[in-house]
Amino acid sequence: MTTTNTKERALGQGGNWPQTLVGLGVLATGLGLGWGAMGISSDAGYSGIGPNFFPWMCAVVLTVCGAWILWEARTGGFREMDEEGAPAHPPYWTGFVWVSAGLLLNASLITTVGFILSCALCYLLAVQGLRRAGGQPIANAPRTWIVDVLVGLIISAPVYWTFTKFLAISLPGLTNSGWL
Repeated sequence: MTTTNTKERALGQGGNWPQTLVGLGVLATGLGLGWGAMGISSDAGYSGIGPNFFPWMCAVVLTVCGAWILWEARTGGFREMDEEGAPAHPPYWTGFVWVSAGLLLNASLITTVGFILSCALCYLLAVQGLRRAGGQPIANAPRTWIVDVLVGLIISAPVYWTFTKFLAISLPGLTNSGWL
């Protein structure tokens, strides 16, 4: 980066619009989450923390981060980026599709097949996307798929049982027994 370009960026000349849009997006998300959190009851339970604590905490953190990103973008841009601005590797859109499919299927199937199976499916698809993005040749191997499903079940089942059995928080299950 040239000295003149560095001085221009430091003085805030020639703001970076893509970075500004990212900052505005994060800021708007934080403010929207805060607006949504206003509709959540603040009655504290046995722990002294109401159900609106975490939404408010996330809203505040996102709003502060969005404002900070916006300030950085408008006062010279992100200072630690490469001069070229182009990523070293192009985005791997197939991996993005795998991860997105996992999240969307989890959200759409959780009430049908239950928390454990939908989260295991989400894990499987997300890991497959990440394996493929990393160029791992074992991504298509049947053993890898089986191991990923089992790991997804091993992760999601204790989470489900912790929430339903120990914390008495209702999560969608496959059966009415409370164990699946």
